Amino acid sequence: MYLLSLLAFVAVSSASSLTTRHVLHRVPSGWTSVAPAPSDHLIDMRIGLKQGRMDELLATLVQVSNPGHERYGMYLSKSQVEALVAPRQDTIEFVEGWLKAHGVNITRRSSAGDWIHALVPVKRAEKMLNTRYNIYRHTSGEHVVRAESYALPRSLDDHVDVIEPTTFFGTRKDKPSRAIEKRESPIAGIIQKIADMSNCSATTTPKCLKSLYKTSGYTPSGIGRSMLGIVGYLEQYASHIDYQVFNTLFHLPALLSGFAVELVNEGKNNELLPGDEGNLDTQYGGAMTYPMRNIYYSVGGRPSEFTADAYTPANRNEPYVEWLNYMLAKSDSQLPLTITTSYGDNEQTVPFDYAQRVCNDFAQLGARGVSLLFSSGDNGVGPGNCTTNTTPEKKQFVPIFPASCPWVTAVGATTGMSPERAAVFSQGGFSNYFAQPDYQAGSVNAYLTGLGNTYDGLYNKSGRGFPDVSAQGQNYLVIQNAILLSINGTSASSPTFAGVIALVNDYRMSNGKRPLGFLNPWLYSNSAMLNDITIGNNPGCETDGFSAAVGWDPVTGLGTPDFEQMKGIL
Repeated sequence: MYLLSLLAFVAVSSASSLTTRHVLHRVPSGWTSVAPAPSDHLIDMRIGLKQGRMDELLATLVQVSNPGHERYGMYLSKSQVEALVAPRQDTIEFVEGWLKAHGVNITRRSSAGDWIHALVPVKRAEKMLNTRYNIYRHTSGEHVVRAESYALPRSLDDHVDVIEPTTFFGTRKDKPSRAIEKRESPIAGIIQKIADMSNCSATTTPKCLKSLYKTSGYTPSGIGRSMLGIVGYLEQYASHIDYQVFNTLFHLPALLSGFAVELVNEGKNNELLPGDEGNLDTQYGGAMTYPMRNIYYSVGGRPSEFTADAYTPANRNEPYVEWLNYMLAKSDSQLPLTITTSYGDNEQTVPFDYAQRVCNDFAQLGARGVSLLFSSGDNGVGPGNCTTNTTPEKKQFVPIFPASCPWVTAVGATTGMSPERAAVFSQGGFSNYFAQPDYQAGSVNAYLTGLGNTYDGLYNKSGRGFPDVSAQGQNYLVIQNAILLSINGTSASSPTFAGVIALVNDYRMSNGKRPLGFLNPWLYSNSAMLNDITIGNNPGCETDGFSAAVGWDPVTGLGTPDFEQMKGIL
């Protein structure tokens, strides 16, 4: 160990022995550098160690998720997954030696040992990473401490995937689109109006969704891991009072139920300040799956070690890693079978090494039998004029991460009931980071053949196509602080589709079958069980965007759910 520490120290002493890991060509839109970070400001440095046998884990995930494979449904246990992703011993020794050479102590490790944390003063972190940390202010008023590049000793090239916080700013796309929002009078004066509401072409209610997606006749048993997990990031709280008012208004049997709350990374759930996202997800998650247990994970991003004052801003950490490590540390019996998240960033603002590592960590949950669903975004093929962050900049459609990760199921949006059609804001396209996975090759290539040379140069034809599926995403009636809201967005679509999947998983478990796990191979090989959407398009980037079509399309994916058809595919 002493020799490795000495070698690491020598490696960092010369700039010529460094490898640049990431450089921002420009700070992401909305952020401005305002001052150097104070030298004594503590950074919660997170180091993603190279995972020992990730290729084997991904190969296993593909096999256990493929209905045509002999290993279908044979998911791995927590200990089996950890054995595959645990870093090699030489990786541990090299990284620990490097930290020791800089006088840095490890504060905690992930369950598999593939992530380590250390509290490091800015001055020391700058030396370790050959960078400069600054305070950046967002147009929203938020402040973060970040860098515009970082480097590592070449001796660590084969041992470290990513280090954060460095160059990932995050854009906090965690709020549902509310392009059409109605604020009604206090609840007491409109109870009868809402109770009698039946016009599903004008409003989306639990009754409308259950009828449309054919779940009305099924009551889940809620056995074992038959649970729905809902993830909320960065102060998106959920209110039990609003939840009960919602159930009262719509005469739902969930009136006497509730949802559990788990706080992650020192998260909170201040029910006096509920978020529209938190309330939307819990209200419709509960309505779609009652009496199944629902769990709301409120994930914090401001650890208590960081105190905001005039000189030291709160250090908002990107929370994906925190939530993933929390979930992966759970025993197999504690993991919900279905989890929905309505959160994403423009893919180009997420450093590739970070996106790849987080995507692989999502794969760990899939290998343990968890179905992960993410909203696809609300900007069509991209917001504004869609310029890249590269030099020179160019016009290009904007994919969303994590929806672009091939190991999650991305959910787009529809509107209308008869027929359903694509919502104009439904975001979709093709990843610039992740290659087209085999499970979607036939469906996606068929669409590309029909598209021809339209939009050539504006998207990556060989990239992972998204969304995979879709669900209603417009005019959702939600209660927030005793006020009625009408909300639009794929933030509504994801919990709705996830609710249907939770019911299918429950049905399978009740009939002695394995849960669905990672959904996409099952979805693409059984697309006839979905309602194909062939009307509409998703404009953006000063174009008309892509068009819905027969089969898969980058607006609505394979289509919307049909519970009766889906539960029949055993």
